[in-house]
Amino acid sequence: MDSFGARLRQARRRRFVGRDAELELFRAALADPPRVLFLHGPGGIGKTTLLGEFAEIAVAEGATPVRVDGAEVDPAPAALRAALTVPDHRPVLLLDTYEALAPLDPWIRERLLPALPADVLVVLAGREPPSPRWTTDPAWRDVLRVVAVRNLAPADARAYLRIEGVEPELHDRLVEITHGHPLTLSLLADAAPESWTDVPDVLRAAIERIVDDVPGARHRQALEVAAHARVTSEDLLRAVLGGDDTGQLFDWLRTRTFVEETRRGLQPHDLVRDALDADLRWRDPARYAALHRTVRNHSFERVWQTEDEREQHRRVVDALFTTRANPLIAPFYRWAGVDEAYVDDLQPGDRPALLALTGRLQGPEQAAHLARWLDAQPGRFRVFRGPDGEPIGYAGCLRLDTADPADRDADPGTRAMWAHATAQAPPRTGEQVVAWRFMLDREHHHDRSASRVLAAAWGVREILSRGPTAWEFFGLYQDAEQWAPVYAYMDFTRASAADYTVGDLTFPVFARDWRGSGVDAWLDNALRQDLGAAPGPTAPQALVLSQPEFAAAVRAALRDLRSDDRLAENPLLRSRLTGGRADRLRELIDAAAESLRPDPRLHRVLDRTFLRPAATQERAAEALHLSFSTYRRHRDRAVERVVAYLWERELHGE
Repeated sequence: MDSFGARLRQARRRRFVGRDAELELFRAALADPPRVLFLHGPGGIGKTTLLGEFAEIAVAEGATPVRVDGAEVDPAPAALRAALTVPDHRPVLLLDTYEALAPLDPWIRERLLPALPADVLVVLAGREPPSPRWTTDPAWRDVLRVVAVRNLAPADARAYLRIEGVEPELHDRLVEITHGHPLTLSLLADAAPESWTDVPDVLRAAIERIVDDVPGARHRQALEVAAHARVTSEDLLRAVLGGDDTGQLFDWLRTRTFVEETRRGLQPHDLVRDALDADLRWRDPARYAALHRTVRNHSFERVWQTEDEREQHRRVVDALFTTRANPLIAPFYRWAGVDEAYVDDLQPGDRPALLALTGRLQGPEQAAHLARWLDAQPGRFRVFRGPDGEPIGYAGCLRLDTADPADRDADPGTRAMWAHATAQAPPRTGEQVVAWRFMLDREHHHDRSASRVLAAAWGVREILSRGPTAWEFFGLYQDAEQWAPVYAYMDFTRASAADYTVGDLTFPVFARDWRGSGVDAWLDNALRQDLGAAPGPTAPQALVLSQPEFAAAVRAALRDLRSDDRLAENPLLRSRLTGGRADRLRELIDAAAESLRPDPRLHRVLDRTFLRPAATQERAAEALHLSFSTYRRHRDRAVERVVAYLWERELHGE
């Protein structure tokens, strides 16, 4: 009859999945001793379970395993010698929780292991990687193998969930939440939550197991910054936390087993990142909001600190990454692979690949429209490339206001969007009308992909950097209901009159008139939603005046400058120029008058006519010692200058 211990071993082995590379490495080392395998990885990653499987393999191969847990041994040579009973035949020493024996590391390396039999296989498993003395000593180089134990691959994680009897429809969600972390998979197998916030007790247990060596509050805050940001630099820590210790905090972060160093900064493992971020959001919403605001704004500020467009896109991606916890938009972006991909200009050799991709996924008619726009506006396309430089996707954002009418009318998409713009509120001179007409990923089509993230980064960079814009349209995807939450978050509204059909595909269109509110208000609106506010318009839509209407309103404002009642009825108070404030309109007129000081004649005429008016214009002319005809000529020129000053700010902002 099997013993209780044997039943437990069988249960553990039945749940063991994956780790094929590690098992093959162990078998190879078992066949060719002496060898030392050094396994390292964060808590809960499965090191102890892997050592158990190694022990089973050793027994099956006729070797004799000996397991010792470093946490149960005093860190002294005599205690460790007493715990290690080295067998005579093919010894396999499995030493777990090696970080607990850190004071003995030099002795183990220089005294204990060299004294073992020549046919020994040693496996050391701990959270920390081996010290440099292991990897730089030529004597160890031939026998030492260092293995970073990672999360389970998605297929292996799903295999584990099948063993646990979890319903198949829940597998993808659990794999996404846990990123294949073995301990967390086991903790969530029965809960099947929608997100971390549904299981705060499991969240706390995971954090305590994975991140259990935080010295103090400042270190915890540094971890929270690293969890929220896409990449963490010392500069970011300084911007968020302040203080003189950010250098030490950054150095401490670098030593964490669950933090990786990359070319651009530090990045925690995905599970640690998600767990810490969700925990802070649940535990202290106010501090989470302050952290989110600071990290996001810092990322946007860094965009323009480089002139390299590719790096600008990366920094916009950094800013977008902070929104990943927003439940409205999180389902639409896949961050895997984004670090290896980048945004690039359209190159001459890209055309055949893009046309073939479009024809395959959207049909020959769509490919024909793409060919026309590649010829007409090649600079309005961006290609998304993988690490090998090959296109993984592309997007096209067209300028309809400068397009050849023949090209614009030949494409049902651009024709419909342009018709909507001109019918609703025509663009004024100098205002752009842009249309997002194409976006595809070669593997995922319109599903979540690195291409979609990069397209979003390009789109935000466009919004932040381009000149005055009237209309912006999105007509990229086929499912209006699916995409409505994203466009509501972006404060774009459904423009069903602009929907269009190409072949068998119908594209719903979403639109925004940027003259209604500016970019700053748009960014603030998105920030509020990231922190839990419901989707809503950025601000009441401002009145869009044509240039003649605007000029007439300025002249009226000058006449009514001293009458609160009449000024309150001026159309300029419904434009985005003033934000609905009469005092703001007066400030702008004063600034326009100040801009005339280099021309004293015009400034004096404007002052005596509108700012400090004489009883009549005839008396103003007399006070200025001008004939009335000369006075009127100067008055009209001064008013024209004021109109031009305010019109420039209406179009471009301050």
